Amino acid sequence: MNDAERMTATACDWLAGQQAEMVDCLKTLVDIDSNSYDKAGTDAVADVIVGWLEADGIDVKRISRPESGDILEAWLEGDGSDAGHVLMMGHRDTVFPTGTVAERGYTRQGDTAFGPGVADMKSGLVLNIFVLRALKRLSPLPFPVRALFTADEEIGSRDGTAFIREAASGARAVLNAEPGRISGNVVTGRKGGAAFLIEVTGKAAHSGVSHADGASAIEALARKIVRLHALTDYDSGVTTNVGLIEGGVSRNTVAPSATAQLDTRFVTNQQRLDLLAAIEAIIAEEDIPGTQATIRQTSGFLPMEPAMSEGLFARYRTQAEKIGFNVEGEFTGGCSDAGTTASLGIPTLCGTGPVGAKMHTADEYCRLETFVPRAQAVAATIVSLAAEPLVQP
Repeated sequence: MNDAERMTATACDWLAGQQAEMVDCLKTLVDIDSNSYDKAGTDAVADVIVGWLEADGIDVKRISRPESGDILEAWLEGDGSDAGHVLMMGHRDTVFPTGTVAERGYTRQGDTAFGPGVADMKSGLVLNIFVLRALKRLSPLPFPVRALFTADEEIGSRDGTAFIREAASGARAVLNAEPGRISGNVVTGRKGGAAFLIEVTGKAAHSGVSHADGASAIEALARKIVRLHALTDYDSGVTTNVGLIEGGVSRNTVAPSATAQLDTRFVTNQQRLDLLAAIEAIIAEEDIPGTQATIRQTSGFLPMEPAMSEGLFARYRTQAEKIGFNVEGEFTGGCSDAGTTASLGIPTLCGTGPVGAKMHTADEYCRLETFVPRAQAVAATIVSLAAEPLVQP
């Protein structure tokens, strides 16, 4: 056996005996409410993670945040050579409101676990923690390994993105432990997305007495919505959707104001730029004399273009086959932080967490029997990068 094979065997052998502890850790995390806006909850998850890592001698830096959950960054030192690190990522927040755990906390039926955030993505957090612990037993590592635990991915990583960019700087590869697909596959491509708030102002008037004196913000917004929706192109993967609208003061008043929330999705960064330009042109036009519209982006994810995952996925698939399971890559319309690192030109693979499904619903579940093999595949993939570094596209 060469050095890489010995290191892989050591890590995988240790992980093979950790199934029960992984499940116990998952239960602990799921039974802590951690909605994106619940700083106390996401920080409580951070407290637990810090305790687990420090107990195993793994260094953790905690960056206090005034409003969002604190940022955690754990790392393992390399052998001292000037080699780019590998970054693992995961988010501690969930979409479920505080109080959900009291109503329906962690439960288990055989090899299936249920509970708020059990798949998206507290199981992925546990996987990354145990991969770190496995790699800690390999001394020295051929390059540093870092793990970032953020707390606002479900609301667009408005605070976390800057820390992701910093942690990824100089990385040779990124593995994001979002849940594996129900097929057992990993994610090799994701759409990007951006959300916008559109505000239109007009002029109020009595709709019966002085209708002509008014300028309807609602009518202006309606005309813009038709044109915004016309930007959808299913063949290219671009979609636009105004999902919420508000406006007016009464039925018999020409509306002086109206607002809308727009969701957009795209496959490539060039599509994003083209789409934003088209949207801005629509908003700038005065559809109704006397009205004016503005637009503000409220959140966004960059796309994870499939080209950025090809080499890393091939490496992961090879290691998975050696461990004993087959895996393919899938494209998904959902967004994740993997788009941020992929758009930096860093080889990125997503969906490396345990297999799960029905995310963001009361029926969300995680397949517990996938914990160990998928953790082994991540650890083996990381070690394999020492023997043969990836060539970036």
